[in-house]
Amino acid sequence: MTRTREIVALYPGSFDPVTLGHEDIARRTLRVADRVVVAVAGTATQAKRPAFTLEERVEMLQEVFADEPRIECIAFQGLLVRFLREAKADFVVRGLRAVSDFEYEFQMAQMNREMDPEAEFIFLTPDAHLSFLSASLVREVARLGGDISPFVSPSVLRRMERRFGEEDA
Repeated sequence: MTRTREIVALYPGSFDPVTLGHEDIARRTLRVADRVVVAVAGTATQAKRPAFTLEERVEMLQEVFADEPRIECIAFQGLLVRFLREAKADFVVRGLRAVSDFEYEFQMAQMNREMDPEAEFIFLTPDAHLSFLSASLVREVARLGGDISPFVSPSVLRRMERRFGEEDA
């Protein structure tokens, strides 16, 4: 059977900053989708103090995925299910690191499916050596002056060093 159109995945998140775990999920999503739209949420679902502006987070993602033309990085506002249809995506992909992630993501997926019964969600686990990693942990280690180089790409590391070096000055 031949497909007549491409399969598009939507990978939403705050990406503050984008970690190697996020990168792993986005790149592995290309195994099941022809194209991935990495969508930075302008409206937070949880109370967070962002380290980077929405525009800076999109720029970081574009730098990280500059080598992969099948990954598009953009910002969005509002409800995920609305943006899912605007982006003409076939499904939402989310990463799961632990049981606690599953509980939260399952609840969010169910709420979104209540609003749009056609919405589909796929959950991927990151590579085992990245399973503990979160953007909030990376931010905290960076704020405290720790080495985050094992957790982010070189371009993100440079931005983090500039950002948190500025706070120390």
